[in-house]
Amino acid sequence: MALRLGTLVDTLGGTLLGDPELLIHGLAPLESARADQLSFLSHPKYQPQLQTSAAGCVIVSPAMQAVAQTRGACIVTEQPYLYFAKVTQLWRAQQARPTGPNIHPSAVVDTQARVHATARIGPLCVVERGAQIGADTVLKSRVSVGEDCVLGERCIVHAGVVIGADGFGFAPHGAAWEKIEQLGAVRIGNDVEIGANTCIDRGALQDTVIEDGVKLDNLIQIGHNVRVGQNTAMAGCVGVAGSATIGAGCTIGGGAVVLGHLSLADGVHISAASVVTRSITKPGQYSGVFPLDDNASWEKNAATLKQLHALRDRIRQLEQQLKPSQTP
Repeated sequence: MALRLGTLVDTLGGTLLGDPELLIHGLAPLESARADQLSFLSHPKYQPQLQTSAAGCVIVSPAMQAVAQTRGACIVTEQPYLYFAKVTQLWRAQQARPTGPNIHPSAVVDTQARVHATARIGPLCVVERGAQIGADTVLKSRVSVGEDCVLGERCIVHAGVVIGADGFGFAPHGAAWEKIEQLGAVRIGNDVEIGANTCIDRGALQDTVIEDGVKLDNLIQIGHNVRVGQNTAMAGCVGVAGSATIGAGCTIGGGAVVLGHLSLADGVHISAASVVTRSITKPGQYSGVFPLDDNASWEKNAATLKQLHALRDRIRQLEQQLKPSQTP
């Protein structure tokens, strides 16, 4: 397919500096783009790539306009990355293929489930009794939606997702374990996207809740009774243990872990591979990653770390000894 630059700008806005008749045949990164492709510059540190790029047109901010014009056509907009996201959506819409039935013949949908007429249920999906799927929500292949779980409107649920499996609840009974029945469900808001093979457990007594606009990457585990606030995003392999509360507008980097029964305020950003062991009440960036090192140095540092408690006590004793004697 091809798209005129003029058509693109007429649709999405921005200021075009270049030939509106130029046909764009694809989207590509700066370093590999061809003369018939569109690219973007989202950060000034990539300016050297901009100057050498062969892209037919580049989306840039006003600050990069002069540099971009020296090499060719450009679209100037305040938020190049956001603009590029909208271009990808437009491109996808132009590539739309004929669709089959809204519910694939191989899907299993319980007669007591409620699926909106505009929702799409993909191959080998299972939608159990009492589940509800909202308008324009799409379940890709092999998605399982458990009993009484609710998905809002315009959600995208990728392959292999399990919504509403039992939460991990067991009471010790001597040397064995007694199952605690998970009596809640999962409630997912509007405009939520859930990556492949992510699991969201149903609540034990109350529902697990994923609010509007949340974005979850692949292979994430959300435990029972967790609540995730609006527009929070989590990268791959994050684990959130039961009854944790994540605020709105948070980000959690790949491989990070949030322990159970903790709360994160709105606007908290957790670095990748961090372990959150306490509640966080103020917005900001938080990291808890032991620095990577060669193994021999890491083992020495780890051994020293074990001695910190004893060292602290010795320092306190020395401080007491150094204090001047007090007269009565």
